[in-house]
Amino acid sequence: MGLFVSFEGTEGSGKSTQLALLAKRVADHGHEVISLREPGGTPIGEEIRHLLKHSAANAGMCPETELLLMNASRAQLVREVIRPALAEGKAVLCDRFFDSTLAYQVFGRCLDGTLAQRIIDYAIGDTLPDLTLLLRVPLEVSEARRAGRNSGVRDRMEEENRAFFLRVEQGYDAIASNTATRVRTIDATQTVEQVAEEIWKWVAPLITVPTAQGDRAWKTVGEYRNEAPG
Repeated sequence: MGLFVSFEGTEGSGKSTQLALLAKRVADHGHEVISLREPGGTPIGEEIRHLLKHSAANAGMCPETELLLMNASRAQLVREVIRPALAEGKAVLCDRFFDSTLAYQVFGRCLDGTLAQRIIDYAIGDTLPDLTLLLRVPLEVSEARRAGRNSGVRDRMEEENRAFFLRVEQGYDAIASNTATRVRTIDATQTVEQVAEEIWKWVAPLITVPTAQGDRAWKTVGEYRNEAPG
């Protein structure tokens, strides 16, 4: 089996930058790397991504629709790309996976955690990351970095108010505190080079020692949801 690493964190935490750096480093060690993002990663998933984030028609999207679309993209990605790549012994690096649903849809949107658990389970089955790298920055840093972006492309998620992102932060707090071994928290306020070295500290042993893909050292969505406000 291959290696599956997911990156998590709020907007502006540096996930995309660090994923690219890690992909190069893993490739330099002789491993074939597949770099992915959620939502997206497949032709179907990219269409869903556009609808979720950029489409002019998404302004009235309800939280339940968002939850289902996120997991529709995820289900396609798992079956079309992730499982085949792992079966071929490749290293899969993914910018977001199911933890983002816990943080954004369960905590951020205040959706029912038990129902979300069932939807996630149906989407991913037994396909779980070997390691999740949670890049953390204070909300003020996230806000400053988002404000400094100038992509010229509207992003519905980044239009949310501060209260939403505070709830997302609480979601990631719960994920970090309730996960025994799969999730490793990284201080992403450090320099790009320092963050990359800390990430490598966790990844390096996994590319030299066979891993049991899908280690279930994690709490259920319901247990995360119990940590949520209200």
